[in-house]
Amino acid sequence: MTDTMRMDGEFVAHTYSRFPVELVSGSGCIARGSDGKEYIDLGSGIGVNAFGYSDGPWKEAVTAQLDALQHTSNLYYTSPCASLAALLCEKTGFSKVFFSNSGAEANECAVKAARKHAADVRGIASPVIATLINSFHGRTVTTLSATGQDKFHRDFQPLTPGFIHISPDPDALAPLYGMKDLAAVMIECVQGEGGVIPLEKSFTDALVRLRKQTGCLIVCDEVQCGNGRTGRLYSYEHFGFTPDIVSTAKGLGGGLPIGATMMTGEVASVFKPGDHGSTFGGNPVCCAGALSIISRLDEKLLESVRRKGKMVFDRLSGAPGIKSVSGLGLMIGIALERPASEVLKDCM
Repeated sequence: MTDTMRMDGEFVAHTYSRFPVELVSGSGCIARGSDGKEYIDLGSGIGVNAFGYSDGPWKEAVTAQLDALQHTSNLYYTSPCASLAALLCEKTGFSKVFFSNSGAEANECAVKAARKHAADVRGIASPVIATLINSFHGRTVTTLSATGQDKFHRDFQPLTPGFIHISPDPDALAPLYGMKDLAAVMIECVQGEGGVIPLEKSFTDALVRLRKQTGCLIVCDEVQCGNGRTGRLYSYEHFGFTPDIVSTAKGLGGGLPIGATMMTGEVASVFKPGDHGSTFGGNPVCCAGALSIISRLDEKLLESVRRKGKMVFDRLSGAPGIKSVSGLGLMIGIALERPASEVLKDCM
């Protein structure tokens, strides 16, 4: 046990089951441990290190901004914040962006925007948001409430009201047509914590029809599956529709904490000064890092993600010891015949 492991065990809250490895440096997809070993990081820091460890252009952008201005209040303008918002809107067609620090916070903003839109535009006093069974939207009390997995609800009652959970099946949308208080349906196009399972296009097509007939919003949680990970800039592009609200984080900052909630004009217009905020949201250093990431997620790179993902699927599907392979692009889940923990231990 290293000194770091000892101090961590004594002083850090025990909310993680860590592997017995202390990482000290890295480059590209290779992480280096204090034990002198090199490890291939197939998880990219759980979808965060979009261009790997110690990425040169990202480091240059972040360092340059650190030398200029590391933080200021949101009472003032900064170029990285404005430029990142403009680039995201240019690439997606959305109208406005709210910046926060994490995926959970981006989803909190999405929930608040959907509720305020329901109240202001549609006159709904107690809006309801439908989410999917096996979804995962964060660990705040409200995003836990949105999460459609009971195991995350235990010990944290009472949860925030106003959420129902449905199956990702077109037939499950039928009862929603009669709900006058339905504000939105919130989905992950690839359910990450739910097993790395892409939705069926038949479901998203049915969801678009529901939106058209009822006026409810579609909210896409792109925290895990966004920012190029599935081979499109955002995973909803695989399904041929545009949501009303998109939340994202993780790979957006390339290793710095940043969340973003993108909204169409009608939705964004319900927010007025004082309705929402974040002390560190739009931090110039984090935004400078994100600008470096988003500006380089071009079609050439996205095509390579799709090509590499296909290679993994082709090589592993039906291979010995593997039950199934699922996902999109390089967001891939593998069901094994052995416990995953045993395989991880052997690999390490």
